[in-house]
Amino acid sequence: MADPAALSAEARTRALARMAEGELDVLVVGGGVVGAGAALDAATRGLRVGLVEARDWASGTSSRSSKLIHGGLRYLEMLDFRLVAEALKERGLLLRSLAPHLVRPVPFLYPLQHRLWERPYVGAGVLMYDTMAAASGTSSGLPHHRHLLKRHALNEAPALRSDALVGAIQYWDAQVDDARHTMFLTRTAVAYGALAANRARVSRFLRQGERVVGAVVTDLETGDERPVRAKQVINATGVWTDDTQALAGTRGQFHVRASKGVHLLVPRDRINSRTGLILRTEKSVLFVIPWGRHWIIGTTDTDWTLDKAHPALSSQDVTYLLDHVNSVLATPLAPEDVEGVYAGLRPLLSGEAAETSKLSREHLVAHPVPGLVVVAGGKYTTYRVMAKDAVDEAVRGLDEKVPESTTHRVPLLGADGYPALWNSRHRLAEGSGLHVARIEHLLNRYGSLLHQLLDMVAADPSLGEPLPSSDDYLRVEAVYAVTHEGARHLEDVLARRTRISIESWDRGVDAARTVAELMAPHLGWDQAHQDREVDHYTKRVAAEREAQEQPDDRTADAVRLGAPDIIPVY
Repeated sequence: MADPAALSAEARTRALARMAEGELDVLVVGGGVVGAGAALDAATRGLRVGLVEARDWASGTSSRSSKLIHGGLRYLEMLDFRLVAEALKERGLLLRSLAPHLVRPVPFLYPLQHRLWERPYVGAGVLMYDTMAAASGTSSGLPHHRHLLKRHALNEAPALRSDALVGAIQYWDAQVDDARHTMFLTRTAVAYGALAANRARVSRFLRQGERVVGAVVTDLETGDERPVRAKQVINATGVWTDDTQALAGTRGQFHVRASKGVHLLVPRDRINSRTGLILRTEKSVLFVIPWGRHWIIGTTDTDWTLDKAHPALSSQDVTYLLDHVNSVLATPLAPEDVEGVYAGLRPLLSGEAAETSKLSREHLVAHPVPGLVVVAGGKYTTYRVMAKDAVDEAVRGLDEKVPESTTHRVPLLGADGYPALWNSRHRLAEGSGLHVARIEHLLNRYGSLLHQLLDMVAADPSLGEPLPSSDDYLRVEAVYAVTHEGARHLEDVLARRTRISIESWDRGVDAARTVAELMAPHLGWDQAHQDREVDHYTKRVAAEREAQEQPDDRTADAVRLGAPDIIPVY
């Protein structure tokens, strides 16, 4: 029997057709974490919901974050206690019940560099952080922070220079693969009845007088246009909020400013540490985050006014991050140690602050014209609250009585039974013929949906083999990405369903041909189409590498745009 939550090509076609039939209660525009969260929130209230995304699920900001689920320790210093408390409550929900298969604890070491005053100052903040988490009512069982003497800190992180610290404080937060989490939100919304389609762009809004009554949606895979009528439309397009608002003839009641955040990946063996690091910079903080067999180093926080779809990373960005992390490392990192890079844009609410690092991470919801709700700002961790607030506002415009949000107790697909399956991973390995490390990898990416992939491998054992030059990922994952996770193009698989584009030295070029061949029969690609996909991806990687060598944002952006988005042949 077909999986009703599968984001297959056939399901996408049906969803677009059904959206154009009758009238939706809510049409959500934008397939990032907030849009997907809004679709799930509305669907679990019993509403008829459509969700459209112009590119791929999480292809913007929601696949390019620091991959942290955290309260934002530095916001305590800004006295933003409400935001921190809200985020810590959400962190606990995600770890404990909503997505335990996708969100997991991660330790961080804060090196202390000043005697006398710094330990009590930072210690008080971290104590408040842990206390607020415990008081949230969603205690996630994370270890309590601890104070370390210098020798104990160096035992945790031998990579640190001895003269770079006088002691340390270690605390725990959580991390997530943001793109997979957003895709799981979409699939869960579909499981509760939402209609979802990526590569489907809103070209204009439908109006009756002043009221927005839907949108014209263009299927970018075929060129077909169709009107989608809805009682309420939610604009959840992040850094594209102002552009989407312009389609409705209104700029909204607030504006969104883009801030670029850059991240580097280096191999795990380049930094000898059992814990992540958090370092204070002149503007913000810098994280060194454990990520499988890699470290993620980030992030920057700079104003960005260029191409929103492909924010480019320059040599200046690389130098900034390496200089800051090298200031505390005994063995400095070199540019040659960088195996992958990515840059994302934070949607910040525009204000009076001259620097983006001082702009608000809080969100706002508005109803600028009847029938159109806009939600913007916020941070990844609080996506569920943002989505709830947006749907609450939309519901006020509906005639019928609608139930309250239930997403605080709706686990994502794959969460149910995950702890028991983790405890049974050795037995699962014996039954499947896969190494237990492979089972752990699959459990932490698919949770209890693991059985769907194991069934595919049982039917075709060749799918249990790893992808070329990307040993962490199996061939079955490329196929499953198309049949169940909505992947439409090669880049979708290599950059978001997997993280091959940033985790392998060749950035996925060696795996590209094999992945295209695995995708082809499920998307009806002939050899020419496969060649186009591989050629496009290869040019994307080349452009990103060349952009990395450029001295500043403007020249890097110009080079990156030399490899445009793939354009389907209708």
